[in-house]
Amino acid sequence: MRCEVKWHIDMWQEIKDNALFTIHKENGKYPTSEWKRKILMAEHSPIRSGRLIINVYDVPSFVINHLVRHNLGFTPFVASLRSDRATYDKVPDRNTPNNVRFDGNFQSFINISRKRFCNGASKETREFWKLVLDTVKPYEPELNSVCVMECVYRGFCPEMYSCNYHKTEAYKKELLEYRKGYDY
Repeated sequence: MRCEVKWHIDMWQEIKDNALFTIHKENGKYPTSEWKRKILMAEHSPIRSGRLIINVYDVPSFVINHLVRHNLGFTPFVASLRSDRATYDKVPDRNTPNNVRFDGNFQSFINISRKRFCNGASKETREFWKLVLDTVKPYEPELNSVCVMECVYRGFCPEMYSCNYHKTEAYKKELLEYRKGYDY
């Protein structure tokens, strides 16, 4: 698989101005990294003003199938595998490599991470989403830092069939890193 950021514009001044507008203030200074992380952790609505367009190539079709389940603030565009639109030697199956482009706001990246980093997700899907977030990190490091699996996000595992990661030392370490800067 190969991933690239197709489109990114630094929207942080707008995100901060949108947040200030809601409390009858204007013209805030460009936000610090700490402020960015805090508003992302709080998941206040202005974070939906930030967005990215990502292209990913040679993704197994079943992984793309997992991705297209997400629809809030997230629009996927999947390359067609119809025989009249693409050329291939054998009939596509669930492992057929395909390409996907998606346009997602910052909130959607947080939401998708909760489900697709979970150990209950397929290994291939977790690898795919890690590739996406690793590609995003140079552009939006604070966003990358808050994109975690569900049990880290919630502080416990809500799944019906838990993998019990939330009972490990690795989980405790990851939870502390996620909550860094917050006094709980």
